[in-house]
Amino acid sequence: MVVLATKCYVEGDARDRALDGMNSLVANDVGELDVDWQVGVRGDDFVQVDVTGEDAPVARNVLAETWGEIVAHDGGLEAGETYVGTLESWDDDGFVLDAGAEVFVPADELGLGVGSPQQVVERFGLVQHLPMRFVYGGDVGDPDADPSRLAGAERDRLYDWQRGDGRVNVNSATRGETRATVNRAGHAQDIVTVERLGLLEQSIVCAEGTDPPGLLAAIGSYLPAEMRCVV
Repeated sequence: MVVLATKCYVEGDARDRALDGMNSLVANDVGELDVDWQVGVRGDDFVQVDVTGEDAPVARNVLAETWGEIVAHDGGLEAGETYVGTLESWDDDGFVLDAGAEVFVPADELGLGVGSPQQVVERFGLVQHLPMRFVYGGDVGDPDADPSRLAGAERDRLYDWQRGDGRVNVNSATRGETRATVNRAGHAQDIVTVERLGLLEQSIVCAEGTDPPGLLAAIGSYLPAEMRCVV
């Protein structure tokens, strides 16, 4: 079994559609290997994939590399190592990431420029449950532990978002639903692609000359989801 660093936090028909989509994504990742798999959701909403068959170790490694792996419940996090957690909340003190256990990243360890965590969220278009890489500092109860921090690769990714032509980030929608919404709103020509950030977190990459806030306003009535712009 491998627990992926992405969540399925919707309910009802939306959950069924999301898990059907997740099954197709797993098939794309490991379908050519000699394995069988079953996709499920843990009690904390993380997606887990039970994999069996001759190539099961390879398949688990492929899925962990593609999606990130939640390991906290399997033996804990090690100081100085890089992991993936989902952005669960933020306040003036910093970010709280869920990596199977709660990880706190102080505001001065975000490394994303000046401003409060809320301002960072707005500036980089961050949405709740976004998978983010971090370096674990150690147990917060250990007086000798370093603070956890966002990984350098994560900071680079977010700064790269700002160097482009703009984005609209979305949560609570699959990639297919997001694409269909853009098409329904008549803005297919205004985007380059929809980049998958997680199972239910997407990034609409704007075409040159597209105004991200304008695109958000145009599609907002079609998609009941949290959305933020990167400009």
